[in-house]
Amino acid sequence: MIELVLTPESARRVRFAISPLEEVLGAVQVVLGLRGHPAHLPWLAGAEEVMHALPITELRAVLSGRQYITDFLSPPPTGPRTTVRAQLARVRRTPPWQVATELAKVDADLRALPPDPATARDLLAGQLELVWTELIEPHWPRIRATLAADLDHRSRRLADGGVEQVLNDLHPRVRLTGEVLAVRSGTRASLRLDHRGLLLLPSVFAWPKIGVLMVEPWQPALLYPARGVAELWTGGPEPHPRLAAVLGRTKAALLQALDEPASTTALAGRLGLAAGTVSEHLTALRAAGLLTADRAGRSVHYRRSELGDALVRP
Repeated sequence: MIELVLTPESARRVRFAISPLEEVLGAVQVVLGLRGHPAHLPWLAGAEEVMHALPITELRAVLSGRQYITDFLSPPPTGPRTTVRAQLARVRRTPPWQVATELAKVDADLRALPPDPATARDLLAGQLELVWTELIEPHWPRIRATLAADLDHRSRRLADGGVEQVLNDLHPRVRLTGEVLAVRSGTRASLRLDHRGLLLLPSVFAWPKIGVLMVEPWQPALLYPARGVAELWTGGPEPHPRLAAVLGRTKAALLQALDEPASTTALAGRLGLAAGTVSEHLTALRAAGLLTADRAGRSVHYRRSELGDALVRP
């Protein structure tokens, strides 16, 4: 059991972010068979062929660990807009002593790695970048849209019900009781969270695992499976033919996709459409009284109106 103790100060610093490099690590582990959701099968067929052709022997060795796979290979992001380039730059700035400390904890055969920590770090960073370019970047708009939709949902729950409602809805193995956030795990550890708070990181490749980052000097973080993975590679259900006949296929698909409020960006990624196209159709649906819109921070979230709900009901 891992216990994260929330103080009043740290509870106010529970926040969300997106980590491109976590998707790189998770994708490699899915191909290695260490993680896996049935929804990834359409992606996995091509991904296996691509990855096995890549010269990433050392990275595969590190990521074959069952209990620990290092934290420096995916430094905690600063927020939802952190880029993979920024994360890779942080990987390459990791002090050699930190690299050596973390690699020593990996429960895998790492004899293929260079003995010099700085050389090993730079080699692994290059291999991470290669996997990103060949395996993740072509699908990043779709993956990022799924992650953004998860953040939209969790942020609303945080606003509506506070930290307890959010944390108790992340994963069956995560439970907040009083000030203690308990994560069921084979590892026994306890950490009292400080002024840095807790970073919550959704991941499309995390399932069925939950990950806890608590090694100093990194920002404490909790990695959990993102919602909506079942539709990640399918683009969502086809719009109902009768609804499409009245509204057009794209407007019908957008109306059906709004079972929960979502932003233009999230809808564009989910349906594989350009954001400008989605924005144009959302404006038309709103003008027709089928949608309403609410601003949440920098984003506008659309939801079906009562009339919109009546149209999509079977």
